[in-house]
Amino acid sequence: MLTSPAAAPAARREGAQAVAHRARRRALAVLVALAALVLVVLASLALGVRDIAPAEVWRALTAPVDGLMDHDVVLDQRLPRTVVGLVAGIALGCAGTVIQGVTRNPIADPGLLGLNSGASLAVVCAVWLFGITSPIGYVWFAFLGAAAAAAIVFSVGRGQPVRLALVGAAVTALITPLITLVLLRDQQAFNLYRFWSVGSLTGRGLDTVAWLWPFAVVGVVLAAVLAHRLTMLALGDDVATALGQRVGTTRALASVAIVLLAGTATSLAGPIALVGLVVPHAARRLVGTDYRWIMGIGALLGPVMLLTADVLGRLVLPRSELEAGVVAALLGAPVLVAVARGRTVAGA
Repeated sequence: MLTSPAAAPAARREGAQAVAHRARRRALAVLVALAALVLVVLASLALGVRDIAPAEVWRALTAPVDGLMDHDVVLDQRLPRTVVGLVAGIALGCAGTVIQGVTRNPIADPGLLGLNSGASLAVVCAVWLFGITSPIGYVWFAFLGAAAAAAIVFSVGRGQPVRLALVGAAVTALITPLITLVLLRDQQAFNLYRFWSVGSLTGRGLDTVAWLWPFAVVGVVLAAVLAHRLTMLALGDDVATALGQRVGTTRALASVAIVLLAGTATSLAGPIALVGLVVPHAARRLVGTDYRWIMGIGALLGPVMLLTADVLGRLVLPRSELEAGVVAALLGAPVLVAVARGRTVAGA
Protein backbone atom coordinates (compact mmCIF):
# COMPACT_ATOMS: atom_id res chain seq x y z
CA MET A 1 0.00 0.00 0.00
CA LEU A 2 1.49 3.36 -1.11
CA THR A 3 1.69 6.32 1.25
CA SER A 4 0.41 9.63 -0.10
CA PRO A 5 2.82 12.59 -0.05
CA ALA A 6 0.56 14.36 2.42
CA ALA A 7 0.76 11.45 4.86
CA ALA A 8 4.57 11.19 4.73
CA PRO A 9 5.31 14.06 7.18
CA ALA A 10 2.82 12.63 9.68
CA ALA A 11 4.45 9.21 9.42
CA ARG A 12 7.87 10.75 9.99
CA ARG A 13 6.59 12.65 13.03
CA GLU A 14 5.11 9.48 14.47
CA GLY A 15 8.38 7.67 13.85
CA ALA A 16 10.37 10.44 15.51
CA GLN A 17 8.00 10.43 18.49
CA ALA A 18 8.38 6.66 18.83
CA VAL A 19 12.17 6.97 18.78
CA ALA A 20 12.09 9.76 21.37
CA HIS A 21 9.73 7.77 23.59
CA ARG A 22 12.00 4.71 23.39
CA ALA A 23 15.05 6.84 24.23
CA ARG A 24 13.31 8.36 27.27
CA ARG A 25 12.17 4.94 28.43
CA ARG A 26 15.68 3.53 28.16
CA ALA A 27 17.23 6.50 29.96
CA LEU A 28 14.66 6.13 32.75
CA ALA A 29 15.42 2.41 32.98
CA VAL A 30 19.14 3.13 33.39
CA LEU A 31 18.48 5.71 36.12
CA VAL A 32 16.12 3.38 37.99
CA ALA A 33 18.59 0.48 37.75
CA LEU A 34 21.45 2.69 39.00
CA ALA A 35 19.34 3.96 41.89
CA ALA A 36 18.33 0.40 42.80
CA LEU A 37 21.98 -0.68 42.73
CA VAL A 38 23.04 2.16 45.04
CA LEU A 39 20.24 1.36 47.47
CA VAL A 40 20.94 -2.36 47.56
CA VAL A 41 24.68 -1.76 48.07
CA LEU A 42 23.87 0.49 51.02
CA ALA A 43 21.47 -2.13 52.38
CA SER A 44 24.13 -4.82 51.99
CA LEU A 45 26.55 -2.75 54.08
CA ALA A 46 24.03 -1.64 56.68
CA LEU A 47 21.56 -4.48 57.28
CA GLY A 48 21.98 -7.85 58.94
CA VAL A 49 21.98 -9.41 62.38
CA ARG A 50 23.58 -6.14 63.51
CA ASP A 51 21.92 -3.12 61.86
CA ILE A 52 24.26 -0.19 61.28
CA ALA A 53 23.15 3.35 60.46
CA PRO A 54 24.07 4.63 56.96
CA ALA A 55 26.08 7.50 58.48
CA GLU A 56 28.13 4.99 60.47
CA VAL A 57 28.65 2.90 57.35
CA TRP A 58 30.02 5.98 55.58
CA ARG A 59 32.37 6.73 58.48
CA ALA A 60 33.57 3.12 58.45
CA LEU A 61 34.44 3.43 54.75
CA THR A 62 36.03 6.87 54.90
CA ALA A 63 37.48 7.20 58.42
CA PRO A 64 37.49 3.80 60.15
CA VAL A 65 38.25 3.55 63.84
CA ASP A 66 40.24 0.51 64.96
CA GLY A 67 38.40 -1.63 67.47
CA LEU A 68 34.98 -0.07 66.86
CA MET A 69 32.59 -2.98 66.38
CA ASP A 70 30.36 -1.39 63.75
CA HIS A 71 33.36 -0.43 61.63
CA ASP A 72 34.90 -3.88 61.95
CA VAL A 73 31.65 -5.50 60.83
CA VAL A 74 31.39 -3.22 57.80
CA LEU A 75 35.00 -3.56 56.68
CA ASP A 76 35.77 -7.17 57.56
CA GLN A 77 32.45 -8.88 56.87
CA ARG A 78 29.99 -6.86 54.80
CA LEU A 79 32.30 -5.00 52.43
CA PRO A 80 33.91 -8.19 51.07
CA ARG A 81 30.57 -9.94 50.51
CA THR A 82 29.16 -6.79 48.89
CA VAL A 83 32.09 -6.60 46.48
CA VAL A 84 31.74 -10.33 45.75
CA GLY A 85 28.04 -9.76 45.05
CA LEU A 86 28.80 -6.85 42.72
CA VAL A 87 31.40 -8.73 40.67
CA ALA A 88 29.47 -12.02 40.57
CA GLY A 89 26.17 -10.24 39.86
CA ILE A 90 27.58 -8.26 36.94
CA ALA A 91 29.16 -11.42 35.55
CA LEU A 92 25.94 -13.44 35.90
CA GLY A 93 23.79 -10.72 34.34
CA CYS A 94 26.07 -10.39 31.32
CA ALA A 95 26.64 -14.16 31.04
CA GLY A 96 22.91 -14.87 31.02
CA THR A 97 22.36 -12.22 28.37
CA VAL A 98 25.07 -13.64 26.12
CA ILE A 99 23.87 -17.22 26.61
CA GLN A 100 20.26 -16.39 25.78
CA GLY A 101 21.36 -14.31 22.81
CA VAL A 102 23.68 -16.87 21.29
CA THR A 103 21.37 -19.84 21.89
CA ARG A 104 18.10 -17.96 21.23
CA ASN A 105 16.77 -19.91 24.21
CA PRO A 106 14.68 -17.97 26.77
CA ILE A 107 15.46 -20.37 29.61
CA ALA A 108 19.21 -20.55 29.06
CA ASP A 109 21.60 -19.72 31.87
CA PRO A 110 25.01 -21.02 33.02
CA GLY A 111 23.36 -24.00 34.71
CA LEU A 112 21.64 -25.08 31.50
CA LEU A 113 24.93 -25.35 29.62
CA GLY A 114 26.55 -27.45 32.33
CA LEU A 115 28.95 -24.80 33.57
CA ASN A 116 27.78 -25.03 37.18
CA SER A 117 28.10 -28.80 37.26
CA GLY A 118 31.55 -28.64 35.67
CA ALA A 119 32.71 -26.17 38.29
CA SER A 120 31.20 -28.27 41.08
CA LEU A 121 32.98 -31.42 39.93
CA ALA A 122 36.29 -29.57 39.77
CA VAL A 123 35.84 -28.21 43.30
CA VAL A 124 35.07 -31.59 44.90
CA CYS A 125 37.98 -33.16 43.02
CA ALA A 126 40.29 -30.40 44.29
CA VAL A 127 39.28 -31.22 47.86
CA TRP A 128 39.36 -35.00 47.36
CA LEU A 129 42.62 -35.30 45.43
CA PHE A 130 44.66 -32.34 46.70
CA GLY A 131 43.10 -31.45 50.05
CA ILE A 132 42.41 -27.86 48.96
CA THR A 133 39.80 -26.25 51.19
CA SER A 134 40.52 -22.50 51.02
CA PRO A 135 38.47 -20.36 48.59
CA ILE A 136 41.57 -18.86 47.00
CA GLY A 137 42.68 -22.40 46.21
CA TYR A 138 39.56 -24.04 44.87
CA VAL A 139 38.22 -21.05 42.90
CA TRP A 140 40.75 -21.81 40.21
CA PHE A 141 39.49 -25.37 39.93
CA ALA A 142 35.93 -24.05 39.72
CA PHE A 143 36.97 -21.71 36.93
CA LEU A 144 38.75 -24.45 35.00
CA GLY A 145 35.84 -26.86 35.53
CA ALA A 146 33.36 -24.34 34.14
CA ALA A 147 35.66 -23.66 31.19
CA ALA A 148 36.06 -27.37 30.44
CA ALA A 149 32.29 -27.95 30.54
CA ALA A 150 31.70 -24.97 28.25
CA ALA A 151 34.35 -26.20 25.81
CA ILE A 152 32.67 -29.60 25.60
CA VAL A 153 29.19 -28.15 25.18
CA PHE A 154 30.14 -25.64 22.49
CA SER A 155 32.36 -28.05 20.57
CA VAL A 156 29.72 -30.79 20.47
CA GLY A 157 26.76 -28.41 20.16
CA ARG A 158 28.38 -26.68 17.16
CA GLY A 159 26.52 -23.46 17.79
CA GLN A 160 23.04 -24.88 17.20
CA PRO A 161 20.64 -23.53 19.88
CA VAL A 162 18.68 -26.74 20.45
CA ARG A 163 21.78 -28.91 20.32
CA LEU A 164 23.58 -26.68 22.82
CA ALA A 165 20.74 -27.08 25.31
CA LEU A 166 20.64 -30.85 24.82
CA VAL A 167 24.40 -31.24 25.15
CA GLY A 168 24.38 -29.03 28.25
CA ALA A 169 21.70 -31.22 29.82
CA ALA A 170 23.66 -34.34 28.90
CA VAL A 171 26.88 -32.97 30.42
CA THR A 172 25.02 -32.11 33.63
CA ALA A 173 23.46 -35.58 33.74
CA LEU A 174 26.90 -37.16 33.30
CA ILE A 175 28.70 -35.02 35.86
CA THR A 176 26.10 -35.14 38.64
CA PRO A 177 26.63 -38.84 39.54
CA LEU A 178 30.40 -38.29 39.40
CA ILE A 179 30.05 -35.53 41.99
CA THR A 180 27.94 -37.82 44.15
CA LEU A 181 30.53 -40.59 43.86
CA VAL A 182 33.32 -38.28 45.05
CA LEU A 183 31.20 -36.94 47.91
CA LEU A 184 30.44 -40.46 49.13
CA ARG A 185 34.16 -41.24 49.23
CA ASP A 186 35.38 -38.08 50.99
CA GLN A 187 33.73 -36.50 54.04
CA GLN A 188 35.83 -33.34 53.78
CA ALA A 189 34.72 -32.80 50.19
CA PHE A 190 31.12 -33.37 51.24
CA ASN A 191 31.33 -30.81 54.05
CA LEU A 192 32.81 -28.12 51.80
CA TYR A 193 30.51 -28.90 48.87
CA ARG A 194 27.44 -28.71 51.11
CA PHE A 195 28.31 -25.08 51.81
CA TRP A 196 29.64 -24.11 48.38
CA SER A 197 26.96 -25.71 46.22
CA VAL A 198 24.06 -23.61 47.53
CA GLY A 199 25.75 -20.39 46.45
CA SER A 200 26.84 -17.80 48.99
CA LEU A 201 28.66 -14.48 49.18
CA THR A 202 30.28 -15.29 52.53
CA GLY A 203 33.66 -16.89 53.10
CA ARG A 204 35.31 -15.10 50.17
CA GLY A 205 37.66 -12.25 50.92
CA LEU A 206 38.79 -9.33 48.82
CA ASP A 207 41.95 -11.28 47.99
CA THR A 208 39.81 -13.77 46.04
CA VAL A 209 38.13 -10.92 44.17
CA ALA A 210 41.53 -9.40 43.41
CA TRP A 211 42.59 -12.60 41.65
CA LEU A 212 39.41 -13.02 39.62
CA TRP A 213 38.10 -9.57 38.70
CA PRO A 214 40.33 -9.21 35.60
CA PHE A 215 38.58 -12.23 34.05
CA ALA A 216 35.20 -10.59 34.70
CA VAL A 217 36.37 -7.31 33.15
CA VAL A 218 37.58 -9.02 29.98
CA GLY A 219 34.33 -10.99 29.80
CA VAL A 220 32.18 -7.86 30.20
CA VAL A 221 34.14 -5.97 27.55
CA LEU A 222 33.86 -8.89 25.13
CA ALA A 223 30.13 -9.21 25.85
CA ALA A 224 29.65 -5.49 25.18
CA VAL A 225 31.49 -5.79 21.87
CA LEU A 226 29.26 -8.72 20.88
CA ALA A 227 25.99 -7.04 21.91
CA HIS A 228 25.15 -5.64 18.46
CA ARG A 229 25.96 -8.98 16.84
CA LEU A 230 23.62 -10.74 19.25
CA THR A 231 20.81 -8.41 18.17
CA MET A 232 21.33 -9.50 14.57
CA LEU A 233 21.74 -13.13 15.59
CA ALA A 234 18.31 -13.00 17.26
CA LEU A 235 16.83 -12.52 13.78
CA GLY A 236 18.18 -15.91 12.70
CA ASP A 237 21.43 -17.20 11.23
CA ASP A 238 20.39 -16.53 7.63
CA VAL A 239 19.43 -12.93 8.30
CA ALA A 240 22.56 -12.31 10.35
CA THR A 241 24.71 -13.75 7.56
CA ALA A 242 22.90 -11.63 4.99
CA LEU A 243 23.69 -8.55 7.09
CA GLY A 244 27.38 -9.39 6.86
CA GLN A 245 27.90 -11.10 10.20
CA ARG A 246 30.16 -14.12 10.59
CA VAL A 247 27.89 -16.28 12.70
CA GLY A 248 30.55 -18.84 13.56
CA THR A 249 32.96 -16.17 14.77
CA THR A 250 30.23 -14.57 16.86
CA ARG A 251 29.42 -17.86 18.56
CA ALA A 252 33.10 -18.61 19.19
CA LEU A 253 33.67 -15.22 20.81
CA ALA A 254 30.43 -15.58 22.76
CA SER A 255 31.63 -18.91 24.15
CA VAL A 256 34.82 -17.23 25.39
CA ALA A 257 32.79 -14.47 27.06
CA ILE A 258 30.49 -17.03 28.68
CA VAL A 259 33.43 -19.00 30.08
CA LEU A 260 35.05 -15.88 31.52
CA LEU A 261 31.84 -14.47 33.01
CA ALA A 262 30.15 -17.63 34.26
CA GLY A 263 33.47 -19.09 35.40
CA THR A 264 34.26 -15.99 37.45
CA ALA A 265 30.78 -15.81 39.00
CA THR A 266 30.69 -19.51 39.87
CA SER A 267 34.20 -19.40 41.29
CA LEU A 268 33.34 -16.43 43.51
CA ALA A 269 29.85 -17.27 44.73
CA GLY A 270 29.21 -20.91 43.85
CA PRO A 271 26.54 -22.12 41.41
CA ILE A 272 23.97 -19.33 41.87
CA ALA A 273 20.75 -20.37 40.13
CA LEU A 274 18.36 -18.31 37.99
CA VAL A 275 20.06 -14.90 38.20
CA GLY A 276 21.40 -15.37 34.68
CA LEU A 277 17.92 -16.39 33.54
CA VAL A 278 15.81 -13.70 35.21
CA VAL A 279 17.97 -10.64 34.55
CA PRO A 280 17.89 -10.70 30.70
CA HIS A 281 14.09 -11.08 30.76
CA ALA A 282 13.73 -8.11 33.09
CA ALA A 283 16.12 -6.07 30.94
CA ARG A 284 14.13 -6.83 27.77
CA ARG A 285 10.91 -5.65 29.38
CA LEU A 286 12.61 -2.39 30.32
CA VAL A 287 14.59 -1.53 27.19
CA GLY A 288 13.33 -3.71 24.31
CA THR A 289 15.21 -6.19 22.16
CA ASP A 290 18.43 -4.31 21.38
CA TYR A 291 21.16 -6.35 23.08
CA ARG A 292 23.36 -3.30 23.53
CA TRP A 293 20.81 -1.95 25.99
CA ILE A 294 19.93 -5.37 27.40
CA MET A 295 23.61 -5.96 28.19
CA GLY A 296 23.99 -2.63 29.97
CA ILE A 297 20.83 -2.99 32.05
CA GLY A 298 21.68 -6.64 32.72
CA ALA A 299 25.06 -5.60 34.14
CA LEU A 300 23.19 -3.37 36.62
CA LEU A 301 20.30 -5.70 37.46
CA GLY A 302 22.55 -8.73 38.04
CA PRO A 303 24.14 -7.37 41.22
CA VAL A 304 20.81 -5.81 42.24
CA MET A 305 19.16 -9.24 42.26
CA LEU A 306 22.08 -11.07 43.84
CA LEU A 307 22.67 -8.52 46.61
CA THR A 308 18.93 -8.28 47.25
CA ALA A 309 18.85 -12.05 47.72
CA ASP A 310 21.80 -11.82 50.09
CA VAL A 311 20.22 -9.05 52.18
CA LEU A 312 16.86 -10.85 52.36
CA GLY A 313 18.68 -14.00 53.43
CA ARG A 314 20.17 -12.15 56.39
CA LEU A 315 16.84 -10.71 57.51
CA VAL A 316 14.45 -13.63 57.06
CA LEU A 317 15.77 -15.69 59.99
CA PRO A 318 16.47 -14.16 63.41
CA ARG A 319 20.18 -14.38 64.31
CA SER A 320 20.83 -16.58 61.30
CA GLU A 321 20.66 -16.35 57.52
CA LEU A 322 19.78 -18.12 54.31
CA GLU A 323 22.43 -18.33 51.61
CA ALA A 324 22.02 -15.96 48.67
CA GLY A 325 21.73 -18.87 46.23
CA VAL A 326 18.66 -20.20 48.02
CA VAL A 327 16.89 -16.83 48.09
CA ALA A 328 17.84 -16.08 44.46
CA ALA A 329 16.29 -19.38 43.42
CA LEU A 330 13.10 -18.50 45.30
CA LEU A 331 12.98 -15.08 43.63
CA GLY A 332 13.65 -16.48 40.17
CA ALA A 333 11.34 -19.50 40.32
CA PRO A 334 8.15 -17.58 39.40
CA VAL A 335 9.90 -16.12 36.36
CA LEU A 336 11.03 -19.57 35.27
CA VAL A 337 7.47 -20.88 35.62
CA ALA A 338 6.11 -17.95 33.60
CA VAL A 339 8.66 -18.52 30.83
CA ALA A 340 7.95 -22.27 30.78
CA ARG A 341 4.25 -21.50 30.34
CA GLY A 342 5.00 -19.40 27.30
CA ARG A 343 4.78 -15.85 28.64
CA THR A 344 8.15 -14.87 27.24
CA VAL A 345 9.16 -11.50 25.98
CA ALA A 346 9.91 -10.65 22.39
CA GLY A 347 13.41 -11.22 21.20
CA ALA A 348 14.15 -14.14 23.48
